[in-house]
Amino acid sequence: MQTYGMKYKIRLSLWDPKTPEKYLGKPAVWKKSQKLLEEILIENKIEYSIGIGEAAMYGPKMDLMAKDSLGREWQISTIQLDFIMPDRFELNYIDEKGKKHTPVMIHRAITGSPERFLGILIEHYAGHFPLWLSPVQVEVIPISEKFEKYGKEILEKLKEKNIRATMNDSGESLGKRIRTAQNQKINYMLIVGEKEMKSKSIAVRDREKGDLGMIKIDKFLDKIQKEISEKKK
Repeated sequence: MQTYGMKYKIRLSLWDPKTPEKYLGKPAVWKKSQKLLEEILIENKIEYSIGIGEAAMYGPKMDLMAKDSLGREWQISTIQLDFIMPDRFELNYIDEKGKKHTPVMIHRAITGSPERFLGILIEHYAGHFPLWLSPVQVEVIPISEKFEKYGKEILEKLKEKNIRATMNDSGESLGKRIRTAQNQKINYMLIVGEKEMKSKSIAVRDREKGDLGMIKIDKFLDKIQKEISEKKK
Protein backbone atom coordinates (compact mmCIF):
# COMPACT_ATOMS: atom_id res chain seq x y z
CA MET A 1 0.00 0.00 0.00
CA GLN A 2 2.97 2.31 0.56
CA THR A 3 4.01 1.61 -3.04
CA TYR A 4 0.58 2.79 -4.20
CA GLY A 5 0.85 5.88 -1.99
CA MET A 6 -1.97 4.84 0.33
CA LYS A 7 -1.94 5.23 4.11
CA TYR A 8 -3.09 2.17 5.99
CA LYS A 9 -3.59 0.48 9.35
CA ILE A 10 -4.40 -3.03 10.53
CA ARG A 11 -7.79 -3.90 11.99
CA LEU A 12 -8.03 -7.06 14.10
CA SER A 13 -11.52 -8.23 13.14
CA LEU A 14 -13.14 -10.33 15.88
CA TRP A 15 -16.46 -12.07 16.36
CA ASP A 16 -19.27 -10.54 18.36
CA PRO A 17 -19.91 -12.81 21.37
CA LYS A 18 -23.36 -11.21 21.76
CA THR A 19 -24.49 -12.77 18.46
CA PRO A 20 -22.86 -16.23 18.37
CA GLU A 21 -25.55 -17.48 15.97
CA LYS A 22 -23.86 -15.52 13.14
CA TYR A 23 -20.70 -17.62 13.38
CA LEU A 24 -19.60 -21.22 13.01
CA GLY A 25 -17.75 -23.11 15.74
CA LYS A 26 -17.56 -23.06 19.51
CA PRO A 27 -16.55 -20.08 21.70
CA ALA A 28 -13.38 -21.91 22.82
CA VAL A 29 -12.15 -22.19 19.20
CA TRP A 30 -12.81 -18.48 18.62
CA LYS A 31 -10.98 -17.56 21.82
CA LYS A 32 -7.94 -19.58 20.69
CA SER A 33 -7.80 -18.26 17.11
CA GLN A 34 -8.35 -14.62 18.13
CA LYS A 35 -5.62 -14.86 20.77
CA LEU A 36 -3.16 -16.26 18.20
CA LEU A 37 -3.77 -13.45 15.71
CA GLU A 38 -3.40 -10.78 18.38
CA GLU A 39 -0.13 -12.35 19.58
CA ILE A 40 1.24 -12.18 16.03
CA LEU A 41 0.48 -8.45 15.84
CA ILE A 42 2.00 -7.77 19.27
CA GLU A 43 5.15 -9.83 18.58
CA ASN A 44 5.73 -7.98 15.31
CA LYS A 45 5.04 -4.59 16.95
CA ILE A 46 2.26 -3.80 14.49
CA GLU A 47 -0.22 -1.14 15.58
CA TYR A 48 -3.81 -2.25 15.25
CA SER A 49 -7.37 -1.43 16.14
CA ILE A 50 -10.13 -3.84 17.19
CA GLY A 51 -13.21 -4.46 15.07
CA ILE A 52 -15.88 -6.34 17.04
CA GLY A 53 -18.27 -8.19 14.74
CA GLU A 54 -16.02 -7.76 11.66
CA ALA A 55 -14.75 -11.37 11.61
CA ALA A 56 -15.63 -13.85 8.87
CA MET A 57 -18.19 -16.45 9.92
CA TYR A 58 -15.42 -19.05 10.21
CA GLY A 59 -12.62 -17.08 11.87
CA PRO A 60 -10.94 -13.81 12.88
CA LYS A 61 -9.06 -11.62 10.42
CA MET A 62 -6.22 -9.15 10.14
CA ASP A 63 -7.63 -6.60 7.70
CA LEU A 64 -5.50 -3.96 6.00
CA MET A 65 -7.59 -0.78 6.00
CA ALA A 66 -6.26 1.79 3.53
CA LYS A 67 -7.20 5.42 2.89
CA ASP A 68 -7.32 6.79 -0.64
CA SER A 69 -6.52 10.33 -1.79
CA LEU A 70 -10.11 11.38 -0.97
CA GLY A 71 -9.79 10.17 2.62
CA ARG A 72 -12.16 7.22 2.13
CA GLU A 73 -11.31 4.02 3.97
CA TRP A 74 -11.26 0.65 2.19
CA GLN A 75 -10.60 -2.87 3.38
CA ILE A 76 -8.10 -4.25 0.88
CA SER A 77 -5.75 -7.03 2.01
CA THR A 78 -6.87 -9.63 4.54
CA ILE A 79 -5.41 -12.64 6.36
CA GLN A 80 -7.91 -14.95 8.02
CA LEU A 81 -7.26 -17.76 10.51
CA ASP A 82 -9.66 -20.67 10.12
CA PHE A 83 -9.84 -23.60 12.54
CA ILE A 84 -13.44 -24.37 11.64
CA MET A 85 -13.80 -25.14 7.92
CA PRO A 86 -11.06 -27.83 7.79
CA ASP A 87 -12.86 -29.65 10.61
CA ARG A 88 -16.26 -29.34 8.89
CA PHE A 89 -14.78 -30.72 5.66
CA GLU A 90 -13.08 -33.52 7.64
CA LEU A 91 -9.67 -32.62 6.28
CA ASN A 92 -6.65 -34.29 7.86
CA TYR A 93 -2.98 -35.07 7.46
CA ILE A 94 -0.56 -37.59 8.97
CA ASP A 95 2.44 -36.19 10.85
CA GLU A 96 5.95 -37.67 11.04
CA LYS A 97 4.89 -39.88 13.96
CA GLY A 98 2.00 -41.36 12.01
CA LYS A 99 -0.69 -39.46 13.93
CA LYS A 100 -3.73 -37.91 12.27
CA HIS A 101 -4.32 -34.16 12.68
CA THR A 102 -6.79 -31.56 11.40
CA PRO A 103 -4.95 -28.76 9.56
CA VAL A 104 -5.43 -25.05 10.16
CA MET A 105 -6.42 -23.00 7.11
CA ILE A 106 -5.12 -19.52 6.35
CA HIS A 107 -7.16 -17.47 3.87
CA ARG A 108 -5.05 -14.72 2.32
CA ALA A 109 -6.02 -12.03 -0.19
CA ILE A 110 -3.29 -9.51 -1.03
CA THR A 111 -5.49 -6.98 -2.85
CA GLY A 112 -8.92 -8.50 -2.36
CA SER A 113 -10.83 -8.53 -5.65
CA PRO A 114 -8.45 -7.31 -8.42
CA GLU A 115 -11.35 -5.59 -10.25
CA ARG A 116 -12.46 -3.77 -7.10
CA PHE A 117 -8.87 -2.80 -6.26
CA LEU A 118 -8.35 -1.40 -9.76
CA GLY A 119 -11.50 0.71 -9.34
CA ILE A 120 -10.13 2.05 -6.03
CA LEU A 121 -6.79 2.90 -7.69
CA ILE A 122 -8.42 4.71 -10.63
CA GLU A 123 -10.24 6.99 -8.18
CA HIS A 124 -7.20 7.25 -5.87
CA TYR A 125 -5.02 8.54 -8.73
CA ALA A 126 -7.92 10.36 -10.49
CA GLY A 127 -6.64 8.60 -13.62
CA HIS A 128 -3.10 10.06 -13.19
CA PHE A 129 -1.39 6.69 -12.85
CA PRO A 130 2.26 6.72 -11.82
CA LEU A 131 4.60 5.76 -14.64
CA TRP A 132 5.20 2.18 -13.50
CA LEU A 133 1.45 1.48 -13.39
CA SER A 134 0.19 3.37 -16.45
CA PRO A 135 -1.45 1.27 -19.17
CA VAL A 136 0.24 3.54 -21.75
CA GLN A 137 3.49 5.03 -20.46
CA VAL A 138 4.74 6.82 -23.58
CA GLU A 139 3.22 8.12 -26.82
CA VAL A 140 5.34 8.92 -29.86
CA ILE A 141 4.00 11.84 -31.92
CA PRO A 142 5.60 12.53 -35.33
CA ILE A 143 5.23 16.17 -36.39
CA SER A 144 4.13 15.10 -39.88
CA GLU A 145 3.90 12.09 -42.17
CA LYS A 146 7.51 12.71 -43.24
CA PHE A 147 8.75 11.63 -39.81
CA GLU A 148 6.55 8.59 -39.23
CA LYS A 149 9.34 6.17 -40.17
CA TYR A 150 11.62 7.70 -37.53
CA GLY A 151 8.71 7.65 -35.07
CA LYS A 152 8.28 3.92 -35.66
CA GLU A 153 12.01 3.37 -34.99
CA ILE A 154 11.60 5.14 -31.63
CA LEU A 155 8.47 3.11 -30.89
CA GLU A 156 10.30 -0.17 -31.54
CA LYS A 157 13.17 0.85 -29.24
CA LEU A 158 10.66 1.58 -26.47
CA LYS A 159 8.92 -1.77 -26.95
CA GLU A 160 12.25 -3.61 -26.95
CA LYS A 161 12.73 -2.27 -23.40
CA ASN A 162 9.20 -3.38 -22.40
CA ILE A 163 7.92 0.19 -22.28
CA ARG A 164 4.16 0.35 -22.90
CA ALA A 165 4.07 2.74 -25.84
CA THR A 166 1.89 3.80 -28.77
CA MET A 167 2.27 6.19 -31.71
CA ASN A 168 -0.30 8.75 -32.82
CA ASP A 169 0.20 9.24 -36.55
CA SER A 170 -3.33 10.44 -37.25
CA GLY A 171 -3.88 13.36 -39.61
CA GLU A 172 -4.86 15.70 -36.77
CA SER A 173 -2.79 18.77 -35.94
CA LEU A 174 0.24 18.39 -33.69
CA GLY A 175 -1.37 20.54 -30.99
CA LYS A 176 -4.52 18.42 -30.95
CA ARG A 177 -2.57 15.17 -30.71
CA ILE A 178 -0.54 16.53 -27.79
CA ARG A 179 -3.75 17.67 -26.05
CA THR A 180 -5.32 14.25 -26.62
CA ALA A 181 -2.33 12.49 -25.03
CA GLN A 182 -2.41 14.98 -22.16
CA ASN A 183 -6.13 14.36 -21.60
CA GLN A 184 -5.52 10.62 -21.69
CA LYS A 185 -2.97 11.22 -18.91
CA ILE A 186 -0.10 9.52 -20.76
CA ASN A 187 3.08 10.10 -18.74
CA TYR A 188 5.46 11.06 -21.56
CA MET A 189 4.97 12.36 -25.09
CA LEU A 190 7.89 12.08 -27.51
CA ILE A 191 7.67 14.62 -30.32
CA VAL A 192 9.79 13.82 -33.38
CA GLY A 193 10.50 16.07 -36.34
CA GLU A 194 13.42 17.06 -38.58
CA LYS A 195 15.73 18.32 -35.80
CA GLU A 196 15.11 15.20 -33.72
CA MET A 197 15.60 12.84 -36.67
CA LYS A 198 18.90 14.45 -37.73
CA SER A 199 20.31 14.36 -34.18
CA LYS A 200 18.82 10.93 -33.32
CA SER A 201 16.98 12.59 -30.44
CA ILE A 202 13.44 13.12 -29.20
CA ALA A 203 11.65 16.18 -27.82
CA VAL A 204 10.20 15.04 -24.50
CA ARG A 205 7.03 16.36 -22.93
CA ASP A 206 6.23 15.34 -19.34
CA ARG A 207 2.52 15.07 -18.41
CA GLU A 208 3.11 17.12 -15.23
CA LYS A 209 6.15 19.28 -15.98
CA GLY A 210 5.58 20.13 -19.63
CA ASP A 211 8.43 20.35 -22.18
CA LEU A 212 11.76 18.89 -21.05
CA GLY A 213 13.64 19.68 -24.28
CA MET A 214 15.57 17.41 -26.63
CA ILE A 215 17.12 14.23 -25.24
CA LYS A 216 19.01 11.37 -26.88
CA ILE A 217 16.79 8.29 -27.04
CA ASP A 218 19.26 6.11 -25.09
CA LYS A 219 19.41 8.67 -22.30
CA PHE A 220 15.61 8.81 -22.16
CA LEU A 221 15.39 5.00 -22.03
CA ASP A 222 17.81 4.93 -19.08
CA LYS A 223 15.78 7.63 -17.31
CA ILE A 224 12.40 5.97 -17.80
CA GLN A 225 13.62 2.48 -16.89
CA LYS A 226 15.08 3.86 -13.67
CA GLU A 227 11.78 5.61 -12.83
CA ILE A 228 9.81 2.42 -13.49
CA SER A 229 12.12 0.21 -11.42
CA GLU A 230 11.96 2.65 -8.48
CA LYS A 231 8.15 2.83 -8.73
CA LYS A 232 8.16 6.58 -8.27
CA LYS A 233 4.75 8.04 -7.53
